[in-house]
Amino acid sequence: MEATIQEQELLTKVNEVTALLGQGKFIEAMNGYLADDVQLFEGNNPAKVGKAFCIDEEEKLLATVTAFHGYNVTSGPAVQGDTTFYEAVMEFDTNDGTKHRFEQVVRSQWKDGKIINERYYHA
Repeated sequence: MEATIQEQELLTKVNEVTALLGQGKFIEAMNGYLADDVQLFEGNNPAKVGKAFCIDEEEKLLATVTAFHGYNVTSGPAVQGDTTFYEAVMEFDTNDGTKHRFEQVVRSQWKDGKIINERYYHA
């Protein structure tokens, strides 16, 4: 099955996002690719709503990071319609001495070139 033009464009965009994340440029990725009224979900937790709020929350988390060890896509990305999927591993240390390793699947829904709804499924 051949990807539509929209799907090809979304693959390009998700690859741009993951390239920024791989460089630790989380705020840049959020500024560039989140819709103003985005909804972000961590697993089954309630949504974080709004680009400004999500960036503020990310900045609070990043302020605790003492070492960033990488964000690596291990599978995908894949696209179907307006939705992209990929699997990634993120590792970092925080100022409380904790070493974090998140293995996750990221599901993003897009509209007008921006992420409008995203969920992170963690293992």
